[in-house]
Amino acid sequence: MALAFVGDAVFNLFVRTMVVGSGKKVKDLHQETVKYVRASAQAEVLKKIEEYLTPEERDVVRKARNAKVNSVPKNADIMDYHYSTGFEALLGYLYLSGKNDRLNKILMASFALVNSGQDTSRS
Repeated sequence: MALAFVGDAVFNLFVRTMVVGSGKKVKDLHQETVKYVRASAQAEVLKKIEEYLTPEERDVVRKARNAKVNSVPKNADIMDYHYSTGFEALLGYLYLSGKNDRLNKILMASFALVNSGQDTSRS
């Protein structure tokens, strides 16, 4: 869960950095960011990239996805939340391991996948 904690911060900062140049107001920047960082979006990204992960990365995701959680955000589906925890743990693992090239590749792919037509009407 500590990896997911770090991965959440990494992903939030990445997404905020990507959307900030759009010239939008802060309120609109926040709404734009939510499209990427909500559990359902992260779960969808993980499902799409999972087959491209290394065995070591898959192991990190599996352990985090299966970790016991004490609470789930009110707007999140429990399965999406588990998958998003796995996704965030992967990012935290890559960040803390210094695997910056791999981290950047996954971050950019994640951003592109959300932009490429994921249903953004779900919350």
